[in-house]
Amino acid sequence: MRSRFQFVDDHRDTYEVKRLCHVLDVNRSSYYKWLAGAEARAARQHKDRVLAEEIRQVHGESGGAYGSPRVTAELREKGRRINEKRVARLMRTFSITGIRLRRRVRTTVPDPASSPVPDLFQRVAA
Repeated sequence: MRSRFQFVDDHRDTYEVKRLCHVLDVNRSSYYKWLAGAEARAARQHKDRVLAEEIRQVHGESGGAYGSPRVTAELREKGRRINEKRVARLMRTFSITGIRLRRRVRTTVPDPASSPVPDLFQRVAA
């Protein structure tokens, strides 16, 4: 999904920015603010890709078992100041998943001594 601002930027040579913003119901000032932040967004995306490679490396060293908390701890041991939420977001974005070892909890155990309840509706088992 591309943003409306990107659409305005792509078609600004053909049409006026004022008209494009009016048609797309976008404030011109918001478009120009988005345009001014393009360099910062590109730099952040580059840093995210570099960090994702470090995350892949730590994740690979663990045999694909570590999730975001353990990956964050490993990166901090290597001297990286990083937030777990950022690691979790990047792992989601780049489809890096840990192994879930928890078993399903069984909360109800039927008593084998109890008699089965009669079917008063006389349903046919399908």
